[in-house]
Amino acid sequence: MALFRIHMNAARSEVFPNGSDKHGYDFVAPLDGDSLLDPEAWKAHAKDCWVRRFWANEPEERGTLRHIGKGWVIDYDPSTTDDNEPFFKLDKHKLEVGEYLSVKEADGDLVTFQIVSVQPYLKG
Repeated sequence: MALFRIHMNAARSEVFPNGSDKHGYDFVAPLDGDSLLDPEAWKAHAKDCWVRRFWANEPEERGTLRHIGKGWVIDYDPSTTDDNEPFFKLDKHKLEVGEYLSVKEADGDLVTFQIVSVQPYLKG
């Protein structure tokens, strides 16, 4: 198990006809040898699994990656679940360059992103 920093940009869609490198997420997560999230390793490294949302001219948001049941969410405020943004079936997706992930954002929209980089993460 190792921690990886995953960077993803908005994929092509009606809203972003050419995709967008100004809209997306960076996050740190433990991956197994098959590039899948490792929930057991996450338990040991949960405090290191941060998320950064960047969205054009909006201020960036920071949160944590949390494992809840079988699902994974971005948690911006641990005192409430109202702000959680769930990943769509993140437990089943390979986290590799070129793959797509979807996030249900706070406004309820499901937005699709494409992974553009996966790099080993060294705390520092």
